[in-house]
Amino acid sequence: MKLRVLALVSFCALVPDALVAGGSAVAQNAYGLESRAAIGAHHLCSGLWVVGRVTKRTAEEILAQDIKPFVDFSWDPGFTYQVDAEKRTVTVRGNGIPPRMAKYNGDQGCAILPQGETGIHFTPVPVPRSLPDAATQPWPMGDAGATVSTPAGVSAALDWGMAQKDHNTRAIVVVHGGKIVGERYAPGWTKDTPQISWSAGKSITAALVGITVQRGQLNVDDLAPVKEWRVPGDPRGQIRVRDLLRMSSGLDFANLGLAGPESFTRANKHMRIYFDGLNVFEHAVNQPQEIAPNTQWRYRNSDPLTLGRIVREKVEARGEDYLTFPQRALFDRIGARNFVLETDAWGNFIMTGFDYGSARDWARFGLLHLWDGVWQGQRILPEGWVRFVSTPAPADKSRGYGGLFWLNRGGAWKGVPDDAFMASGHMGQYTMVIPSRDLVLVRLGPSPRGAGPYFTELVTRVLDALPSK
Repeated sequence: MKLRVLALVSFCALVPDALVAGGSAVAQNAYGLESRAAIGAHHLCSGLWVVGRVTKRTAEEILAQDIKPFVDFSWDPGFTYQVDAEKRTVTVRGNGIPPRMAKYNGDQGCAILPQGETGIHFTPVPVPRSLPDAATQPWPMGDAGATVSTPAGVSAALDWGMAQKDHNTRAIVVVHGGKIVGERYAPGWTKDTPQISWSAGKSITAALVGITVQRGQLNVDDLAPVKEWRVPGDPRGQIRVRDLLRMSSGLDFANLGLAGPESFTRANKHMRIYFDGLNVFEHAVNQPQEIAPNTQWRYRNSDPLTLGRIVREKVEARGEDYLTFPQRALFDRIGARNFVLETDAWGNFIMTGFDYGSARDWARFGLLHLWDGVWQGQRILPEGWVRFVSTPAPADKSRGYGGLFWLNRGGAWKGVPDDAFMASGHMGQYTMVIPSRDLVLVRLGPSPRGAGPYFTELVTRVLDALPSK
């Protein structure tokens, strides 16, 4: 068994350096080394001050546990790093490359700075959580009364899940009938620890688009309101909001597979947002059209990033603060206190990967979708929105992708009901919703080889232990 999602989500590698136009192999190799330094600086920074809000670790522990074991990040043995605790920066240096820096910006998390720069291009703002102490509020708005007795079979399934040490699971939460019927955490990790969730954040983007639709500012059938595409004769002018939600825009945004250090070249437009210190929104919208929209499903960061810019412009058009919008409009309304959405150096959310959430808060996000976008009697997502995001994209012949959610309509997840859908991120960050079983299951932690078959097994073990509807 293999989850199709893991073959396609998040990181993707590149063509050989020599094939990249406009530079020698030596220059491209230097660029790759520099890029690896930049993503290393980011991970150290976020580990110290984003995850470190709750789970404290040293830089040495973060490097050993979160960076060095993973070929994706390709930490070079010649790298050195420097932590400036006062300025909240991490700088990584290597032979023959300029130093690369990541900077912690409070509630906006850590941003990779452009080469040679030491500051950001926006003013960070605090993101208030307009919620009382979670211990004082009943679940799901708070944590009081969140859990019920764990069925023996569920307990055994979770024990099995945590025992698979090669998958490095740090959190599992199972919600059935609206209550937590089981949860497990690795030593040092808690229900409140924000963990990097990678491309699961794309599903948050979908929810923010849904809220924008609910406000009457946008419609999925609208042509995407991107000013760069509104020039007469521009083929991008035919891309609709629904095409972006379904990863079917047809933009030229190469996503070239995973092959270790060779991933880090300029050719991989999809990947560069994670290491190049780019303005990610401008990078996304200023790419040419490659194929006609809604003709092929292709996993491309350009589509959710373009939606992110649309949301930013709609929020600011109302005179609202963009950086506090997700917490105000979504997370506060479902009792989620621990999400940290990181930005680039220009203050654009990178919810295609640099987003952090706790296991219980991801469970709340799953419950919002299990309950058809209605939370304690209040509609947060438009009527029909959950049906839209969990319906296969017409251009995806496998029926495995909807509206920034992965689906099981094509039967890829053997033994799992076909109405299952999930927010999914690199190295096994999953929030699965199964309406027919009244179930939400969250799994977090960086799995070195991906967690597809393991997660499928975990889900089926949990399902076997719970009563059917």
